[in-house]
Amino acid sequence: MTADYLRKILAARVYDVAEVTALEYAPSLSLHTGNRVYLKREDMQPVFSFKLRGAYNKMARLQPVQRQCGVVCASAGNHAQGVALSAALLRCRATIVMPVTAPVVKVDAVKRHGGNFVDIVLHGRSYSDAANHAFTLASERKLTFIHPFDDPDVISGQGTVGMEILHQHPDPIHAIFVPVGGGGLIAGVGAYVKECRPDTRIIGVQASDSNAMARSLKANKRITLPEVGLFSDGTAVQLVGEETFRIVQKVVDEVIVVDTDDICTAIEDVFKDTRGILEPSGALAVAGMKAYVRDQEAIGVPVCDKALIAIASGANIDFSRLKFVSERAGMNRDMRTTISAGGH
Repeated sequence: MTADYLRKILAARVYDVAEVTALEYAPSLSLHTGNRVYLKREDMQPVFSFKLRGAYNKMARLQPVQRQCGVVCASAGNHAQGVALSAALLRCRATIVMPVTAPVVKVDAVKRHGGNFVDIVLHGRSYSDAANHAFTLASERKLTFIHPFDDPDVISGQGTVGMEILHQHPDPIHAIFVPVGGGGLIAGVGAYVKECRPDTRIIGVQASDSNAMARSLKANKRITLPEVGLFSDGTAVQLVGEETFRIVQKVVDEVIVVDTDDICTAIEDVFKDTRGILEPSGALAVAGMKAYVRDQEAIGVPVCDKALIAIASGANIDFSRLKFVSERAGMNRDMRTTISAGGH
């Protein structure tokens, strides 16, 4: 199964539009964790997110008649931007359904990237609401649905992130931390990495109020969440994909769940090292990496001087949210300092 995806990833058509992003050493995070931490800077893509890879790979492989009829997608914002830019480059009409809760910065970016090739429809409060409406439009208008995660071509496009990581870091890697919503990124990265370097741990990270993948793995079946939190809007998915879940069951070592304070602190951590500001879902992997190091130490199996890679998956954050992020990060930092002092 992973060998088949390895071939698909190697043949993925992403570099017409996506960039090979840097794998940057993070000195402050490395010092803090006692390991060699690297950030895969997918926040530096033209749409400030990895989602462009899968969207373009899928759309570039459509038959000419399918592109002529047009496409439709549902997204909280990052996949929408990837579809929008792909539509403009491929000169294909795209209808993009976004929940009314989508950040304004993402809605505006979709308009900018897609131009006259894109029609935006705001519908519902979650990705699932938007997706249901997009499926209806696809049926009514004979449009091709571009799934944000549960599609082999999308998964293969996202898997090129894993391919680049292994090229950029030929030495042993203890673990790669991957943010998880519907599972497209971790399925693609995991399929490639486990085929090439099976000893590298693939660790997913989810927000505690949007942890459909973690619950599904525990139950050994896909679980639908009754509702999801919207702070990490890029990973706010109620039901993971059927194909992504199948792959994740085979290639992922564990999924770590973190809370809002952990995510806010991770945004601050990345800012200190890069002066870049990630969106909440973009910082999930860093939050999970820190939690993993703490948890391993707590059980007496410390991780020290290992190569740890976190995928910084996106930077589409509304400026108005930065005050909240800063305040929560400060509160979390003060609380941990107090606990540490009490322990001495």
